[in-house]
Amino acid sequence: MGAERSNLKAEPGLDPSRPRRWHWKRLLWLPVLFAAFSVLQVLVLRFVDPPLSTVMLWRYGEALGQGEWDYRLHYQWRDLDQMAPSLPISLVAAEDQRFPEHNGFDLQAIEKARDHNAKGGRLRGASTISQQVAKNLFLWQGRSWVRKGLEVWYTVLIEALWPKARILEMYANIAEFGDGIYGAQAAARQYWGKDAARLSAAESARLAAVLPAPRRYNAARPGPYVQRRAAWIQRQARQLGGHAYLGED
Repeated sequence: MGAERSNLKAEPGLDPSRPRRWHWKRLLWLPVLFAAFSVLQVLVLRFVDPPLSTVMLWRYGEALGQGEWDYRLHYQWRDLDQMAPSLPISLVAAEDQRFPEHNGFDLQAIEKARDHNAKGGRLRGASTISQQVAKNLFLWQGRSWVRKGLEVWYTVLIEALWPKARILEMYANIAEFGDGIYGAQAAARQYWGKDAARLSAAESARLAAVLPAPRRYNAARPGPYVQRRAAWIQRQARQLGGHAYLGED
């Protein structure tokens, strides 16, 4: 028996002192681990308000990298019922009018954008509010196929795990309304010195109007473009049925 034990220990595959080899197949667990982490991440944020978003952190790092040492982020969370009712419907009217109906991806808008872009001229996007939440909350700035794939994945998770009201609440809080100004509460304080709950319909429409380029346009000092777009947003909000369109009383 002693000789047999000695022979077994001599075999390389059974030597406990021999280091185990790393195998590439372990990489196959990475997608599984990422999927589990991202599901948990989205599930937690259904109930927990985020202190920051990745876009905020990215912009802050960018400012410091450019030597803007006095750069400050303005961000104050407010629940949806602490905002003026005119704000959520203004965001939907401006950005994603089929928001209550689609499951994260507006195929009709994608088709229209593709046809429009095929004709040339100014490019038109078709991102839904859910997609913009996925980009702003979880991902980095820039364009790549990897980022687009992650955007799709997080959009699916958001739509599956969050109610529509939470998605809209998150968007209203992390959207950029000016350089360093994130969310409706911070925008209302910075531009008009009031809380988001006291925003007028015209002010809500102006905030929604600057979203395509919030560092270029100013909701407090609107130029002709913002004025025209804000007026259009108010008309669209009325045609949709006002905040009742979102299932609010």
